[in-house]
Amino acid sequence: MSTGATRPTVGAVVLTMNDRPEELPRAMASLLAQEGIDLDVVVVGNGCTPEQVPPGVRTVTLAENAGIPEGRNIGAANVTGDCLFFFDNDAILPTADALARLAAELRDDPTLAYAQPRIADPDTGVTLRRWVPRLRASDPERPGTVTVMAEGVVMIRRSAFDTAGGWPGHFFLFHEGIDLAWRLWNHGGTGRYLPEIVVHHPATNPARHAAFYRLSARNRVWLARRNLPAVLVPLNLAAWVLLTLWRIRDRAALKVSFAGFREGLHGGHGPRAPMSWRTVARLTRAGRPPVF
Repeated sequence: MSTGATRPTVGAVVLTMNDRPEELPRAMASLLAQEGIDLDVVVVGNGCTPEQVPPGVRTVTLAENAGIPEGRNIGAANVTGDCLFFFDNDAILPTADALARLAAELRDDPTLAYAQPRIADPDTGVTLRRWVPRLRASDPERPGTVTVMAEGVVMIRRSAFDTAGGWPGHFFLFHEGIDLAWRLWNHGGTGRYLPEIVVHHPATNPARHAAFYRLSARNRVWLARRNLPAVLVPLNLAAWVLLTLWRIRDRAALKVSFAGFREGLHGGHGPRAPMSWRTVARLTRAGRPPVF
């Protein structure tokens, strides 16, 4: 990454399906207002030709919806920058220095692979538990090293992203952030949660997606089978089953979840690249052993 007086270079990737006519212009305005960086932005139309794109911003049109992680991979291949910033199209950067501050963290710590701001609902200020990338999430304002990420708003060192192989494109949706974070750690990187840098995002429920329960369960199996040493795979999946039975009370949702679980067991996870036991130890010391 550039050092000294050189401005950080950031490639920003935004996905759209042209279904947020009010949110996208606000998101883009806040992104283009960022200061102290050299910014390269691309908007990827996932199954559409992007609309409402500001002048000067490049676009990529995908004939079919490739899913969020693959759409982000395609976007990353179409921007330049020492840092990559992945930005949900209904989020807002409330200050003009957010990206410069995130980039500075990566510049100042060469071991840092990704930097995660605090995501907060713009109306209530609430940070949802799923947005805090650690097990102990009761205090969203506590900073520190983290082993997973909230993938909708995150900055990643470009060289680390490329070395790790990018997002798992075939996941389509859900758990792709854990997959990438584990691989970034396995290549020697770390993650940092920076709650003093705030990004606004509506506090929506992921279960609003029709395929939420199926894809979440399927991808959880794929996550374990792709990344974990063989002996840890059944432990990880057993923990998921217990947590699912504890959290989900709706019988229909449980039925769909376990159908997705079986789908994952039948294959499709892609080549295995188990993390080293050293990485398992590092993740454990950082507060989240890869069995949860």
